[in-house]
Order: sequence, then C-alpha cells, then structure tokens
Amino acid sequence: MTQTRVMFRALHKTLSRWRLGPEAVVSPTFRLSIGSHLAAIAVGAVAAAAYLTVYSASPQSLADYISAICAKAFGSAPAAEAPYLAENVSAMTKMMIDMGIRPSGDVDTDFVAMMVPHHQGAIEMAQAELRYGRNEPLRRMAQEIIVTQLQEITAMRLSLGEPLPSSVPSPDQIPPTAMSDSKSE
Repeated sequence: MTQTRVMFRALHKTLSRWRLGPEAVVSPTFRLSIGSHLAAIAVGAVAAAAYLTVYSASPQSLADYISAICAKAFGSAPAAEAPYLAENVSAMTKMMIDMGIRPSGDVDTDFVAMMVPHHQGAIEMAQAELRYGRNEPLRRMAQEIIVTQLQEITAMRLSLGEPLPSSVPSPDQIPPTAMSDSKSE
C-alpha cells in the first residue's frame, strides 16, 4: 500500500501547485468537471497500485506479458487464423524483447540497436501476410515492406560502420539447390 500513498502524495503535490488565484472566475460546472477528472485519476491510480501489488509477486518476462496481452485479444479469432496470429505474436514478442537494449552512451548506436529489431518485426509480420494472406494489393504491400525495411536496416548499419550480415534467402524463397533437386525428380 505504500505505492498508493506515494501516488496520492504526488497527485496532491501536483494539484496544490495548480491553485487558482482569487481573481480567477471559475464556473461551478468547470469545478465539477475538474473534480470528476481528478476522482477518475485517483481511482485509476489506486487500481494500478493494487494491480501492481497483486501481480508483482509473480514476476513474468516481457515475452510472457506480451504473449498474454495478444492471447487475450486474439482469443476470439477463428481457428483457421491461429497460425497467422501465432507468427505475429512471435514477431511482436521478439521485437519488443530485442528493442530492450542497454544504453551504450551513444544515441546513434542506441537508435540503430532499437530500430533494427523494430524493422525486423515488420519484416516478419509482412512474411506472415505473404504466407497466409489472400488480398493481392496487401501481399504486394507486404513485399514492399520487406524490401524497404531491409534497405533501411542496411543503411542504418552502414551509417554506423557496422558489418552487414551474410546474405541468406528469405524464408519465403526456395533455395536454388532445392529448385534444381525438384526439377530432377
């Protein structure tokens, strides 16, 4: 409950700084509106503190937290969409975890360190659209997203003088050796 007290003290301190002087003319409706907003903020603060108190006893990883949010939102989806949604949850979870960097002291390096996983997440989501989507304009857009995001990742890494990863085929492409194997059969 100390979290609740701290939040109420901070709220009270903020509100006490926001006093209107005697020359201000404030309508009763405005005062009621401010009062109801402050009451809502206070109730929200208490609810947040209670939630944190109850659930902080069982620490969860960021991946668990993101997966739980997505699973709840996607729970009503049709079963046929489950593989697509699972890939998206995986991409978003990986993206959020990988964006959680330890600051290096260099804003530019940190920017690239966070943006690369963000762009990679967009690539993985676009790949899921290509695997499961049927709308041709959206599929073309997903292809464009993959290309532009890869170009931006490359440009960011080059701007910092970072080495580029070795080239590998996209998961949506058939490697040339597999194509020649299938032709011989």
